[in-house]
Amino acid sequence: IPVNGSDFIRKHEQDFGETVFRPVDRRENYVKRCIGMPGDSLQVIDNQVYINGTKLKNPQKMQLNYIVETTGVFWNESIFELFGVSKEDRIQINNPNILNYLGIKPVGKNQRGEDVYNPVYNIPLTQEALHKLEKSGYTTSIKVEPDELYPSPCYPVNYNTGWSRDNYGPIWVPKRGATIELNEFNIATYRRCFENYEDNKVRIENGKIYINDTLSETYTFKYDYYFMMGDNRHKSADSRSWGFVPEDHVVGKPILVWLSLDKDKNIFNGGIRWNRLFKFVGNE
Repeated sequence: IPVNGSDFIRKHEQDFGETVFRPVDRRENYVKRCIGMPGDSLQVIDNQVYINGTKLKNPQKMQLNYIVETTGVFWNESIFELFGVSKEDRIQINNPNILNYLGIKPVGKNQRGEDVYNPVYNIPLTQEALHKLEKSGYTTSIKVEPDELYPSPCYPVNYNTGWSRDNYGPIWVPKRGATIELNEFNIATYRRCFENYEDNKVRIENGKIYINDTLSETYTFKYDYYFMMGDNRHKSADSRSWGFVPEDHVVGKPILVWLSLDKDKNIFNGGIRWNRLFKFVGNE
């Protein structure tokens, strides 16, 4: 079953949603959590981040996507709201090939002899919402969305690392003044830093690496870099997609939530999320 191809995803937008592409270095502001500091070694194992071999505490509001099979009932607005799932994030999976791949079993057949399944949703949940759902009686099975279901190239895109969204690294975050030995893997991983951010010209000829036309076996970084990840781990474009953030690209730190709107409601009917107003971002 070709569930790991982008063509398959584009042909089944009713299950996966609209496919959107964007350049990897557009000049727009992103708000992401810095999880890797200069000089850190980082690895993601089954969605858990490790820094220098130590498990990193997950953010309180961190979300993963889950495949949720219901008890046979289509969820209404109040059920989705109970678990904090916005309209944009409510994806129902109807394709039998995908359902079979996910291990969802049919519950019967219709008059045409086709398999019938319980409603199955792909939705993001915080750990708090997940625990609430597990006790709710609304589901027959809940499983983390497998990363091969929505495959996307990981940084560095020009080198076969075997890494994925959920299992990434280990990777070292560049530090100002640190010197590395150059090899095939390092060139793939750090070439963007050398050329795009530190203004060097890199070429490889006959297996040898030249930086600014000089044969080079090592490289010393000019800047500190950072590794960023979004709290919505399965729907975030972050350093797993576009690599390291150099120090001169960091424009600031969000401090206070002064207004928070629920885009699924109008302003006179719960549209203002009062419980988030004037909260410090670090407490979110």
